[in-house]
Amino acid sequence: MGQTKFCQGISDISDSYNAFIIDQWGVLHNGEKVYEGVIDCLKELKARNKFIIILSNSGKRADENKERLKKLGIGPSLYDIIVTSGETTRQGLEKQDDGVFSNIGEKCFLMSRGGDTSIVDGLDNIKVVDDMKEADFLLISGTDAPEKTLVDYYEPLLREAVRRRLKAICANPDSRILIGNNQAFGPGMIARRYEDFGGVVHYLGKPHQPIYQHCVRLMQEKEIYPGQTVMIGDTMAHDIIGAASMNIDTCLVKNGLHYGSFKGCNSLYEVDRALNILVLQHHNVRPTFLVDKLKWGKALPDRKHKKRKIA
Repeated sequence: MGQTKFCQGISDISDSYNAFIIDQWGVLHNGEKVYEGVIDCLKELKARNKFIIILSNSGKRADENKERLKKLGIGPSLYDIIVTSGETTRQGLEKQDDGVFSNIGEKCFLMSRGGDTSIVDGLDNIKVVDDMKEADFLLISGTDAPEKTLVDYYEPLLREAVRRRLKAICANPDSRILIGNNQAFGPGMIARRYEDFGGVVHYLGKPHQPIYQHCVRLMQEKEIYPGQTVMIGDTMAHDIIGAASMNIDTCLVKNGLHYGSFKGCNSLYEVDRALNILVLQHHNVRPTFLVDKLKWGKALPDRKHKKRKIA
């Protein structure tokens, strides 16, 4: 297991890769505003013709995430494509011809944020039901935390679903979510509680390989391969472990979900010690790079200067 290189910014590694897979929440924004330096960094990457995939465990569709990013100031010219677990789930539900989606049924009890049904809207073969007793399967795409608690609101529903022996599909495996500067339990936590009760859950999204395999296929269409790619994320459990399982280099940002682990570190020694603790907690998988946040890092070069083209 190699050592992690500490970087001033993404400019330190930009020449080494043709493609950048970038997590959305915790790297680009906190749900309310874009982090400082993000837009300039994306502009610099696009100026160097890098292929950029925004990869998110969002239970919403890609187009909805595109609109969210646009409202936050990240327009479609700053990246190439958005891949979400919600979009992947919707495609599976629409076709129902592969893996966990085969013969899943048509009546769905949906757990989402704010009653959002966009993940299944327009699907003629799926009907959302309000009564668990009528459902063929359980779909978990969001959570109303912290307003609705796991114990008082979700657990009674999960116990009923277990009694009904419903298969569950989790369209967002995140256990924790960022809401502004605060954290709350995510859909992945609901799914894991369902497993605790004896339920069967199939996960779509990071860190599971299918969504990374989809990204690899998109890159191969551009003749870009995993060895020419880096994943930039804020979570060890989803971003770093998932990409590493596909032999993709990784870059962990310190200002996202693991901000608390690095808070108060005043020296490189202390940062290294905090990182080593995270690595031990996450199956000894070590990020290739560590950076404060998604920023370019150095004085912006003359745009007329030609960068070295990677073969």
